[in-house]
Amino acid sequence: MSTEWKIGTTHLNNRVIVAPLAGITDKVFRRILEEMGVGLCFTEMVSAKALIYQNKKTHAIMDIRGEEDVCGIQLFGPDPGEMALAAKMAEDRGAKVIDINMGCPVPKVVNNGEGAALLRDIPRALKIAEAVVNAVSVPVTVKLRRGFDKDRNGIDLAKELPSVGVQALTMHGRDRTQYYSGKADWEAIADVKQAVSVPVIGNGDIFTHSDAVAMLRETGCDGVMLARGVLGNPWLVRETVACLQGMPVPPAPTIGQRIDLAIRHLEESCSLYGQWLGVRYMRKFLGWYIKGFRDAAKMRRQINTLTEMSEIKECLLSYARSCEEHGEGQWDCSAPADL
Repeated sequence: MSTEWKIGTTHLNNRVIVAPLAGITDKVFRRILEEMGVGLCFTEMVSAKALIYQNKKTHAIMDIRGEEDVCGIQLFGPDPGEMALAAKMAEDRGAKVIDINMGCPVPKVVNNGEGAALLRDIPRALKIAEAVVNAVSVPVTVKLRRGFDKDRNGIDLAKELPSVGVQALTMHGRDRTQYYSGKADWEAIADVKQAVSVPVIGNGDIFTHSDAVAMLRETGCDGVMLARGVLGNPWLVRETVACLQGMPVPPAPTIGQRIDLAIRHLEESCSLYGQWLGVRYMRKFLGWYIKGFRDAAKMRRQINTLTEMSEIKECLLSYARSCEEHGEGQWDCSAPADL
């Protein structure tokens, strides 16, 4: 498979993309993904309204300095004018691509007419997309789901979005009511790919590099978007890139390598947020890094009682030594992490 491709005028190094994940794809984690060779990743989703009203936390989420070559910004909101203004602000920040969220299933987003709610209001969704396209010069993409409630209105919307200038689509093969449960409908991805001429990125149930290959083969999509599969396993990016480029797939990291990265992730998060917040922010990540190993639940409970970075580091190193002594050095990728 050709490694070179592009979205609009934006060239990407490969076809492996990581989804915008709230509370996860912050600056520290994106740096790790970049080192793993990701073709494109995104900020956490950004509220257009909060951005316009100068919310400090929202502006911090949009800090992509030093990442401009591989990072896009995802926006959400119900108003075309606000979305257009926010898109221009995102472009000024250096976004490589601007993505519009039309798939977030959480009630506080949907109840505001944002995210997946737009699947039920195709005229407004198209107005939002057109306003954003007209406001910026960088490519605009849309991430959406198969439908809202066991329907296929997401596919109907996807077929119309290119007509207003959207230059790529990411289709998650679940409806809004499924959230992240059940099995993703890859046939929905294939249906969109057959109906549009812009690149289509497939999303849903990619937990191994073999899953990525299967999705590309079964749907004909142009690229793959990883999400839950990278939680605790950012090496999935490296493995998938190698596989799609026809290179040998690197060996899975040992428990020692996993703990080394977990500790670095912890240190950089504490540097960014301060120790008090950094430690608490990292608890979910540390649980994901060790999931699938012996006594992982017990170790996770212990980590969650600790408040000092130095204590957590020593705990993790001791845990790695214990796993190695018991001959358990490989991770079980059949147990994907939960959002």
